[in-house]
Amino acid sequence: MRKFLLLTSLVVTAGLVTTSLTPVVGHADSASAVDGKMQALPDGEAVYHHVCQSCHMPDGKGAVGAGARFPALAGNPKLQSADYPAYVVLNGHGGMPWFSGLLNDQQVVNVVNYIRTHFGNHYTDTLKLEDISGMRPQLSAEEE
Repeated sequence: MRKFLLLTSLVVTAGLVTTSLTPVVGHADSASAVDGKMQALPDGEAVYHHVCQSCHMPDGKGAVGAGARFPALAGNPKLQSADYPAYVVLNGHGGMPWFSGLLNDQQVVNVVNYIRTHFGNHYTDTLKLEDISGMRPQLSAEEE
């Protein structure tokens, strides 16, 4: 009887260990830890506060530490062209993940226009929906 219980417990334990060691596909270079599209966010400020400020900080001045560098958006000359931040939001760049599977086109337009007119940035030309149509990468159904 002891041998039976020992053998049964070993088989059950082996099954649990095997199940817990099954590899899971992850996307380290994406923001797709959340399933589906982003919740309804009414404007660029809401998108920034919900998605961007955890890395770029509430004041847009970025951060450095723990082996990471999050660039400042405040006074950033790379924001002069609205296409640059739109492309980076949709496709990622360096350590920044891509958000094309998470944000819809209007949310991208809203957040880009927000960061280009806040944090000491005063760019007056605005990004429009039609400007980003060719920037969005083609995603598989799994990535969306």
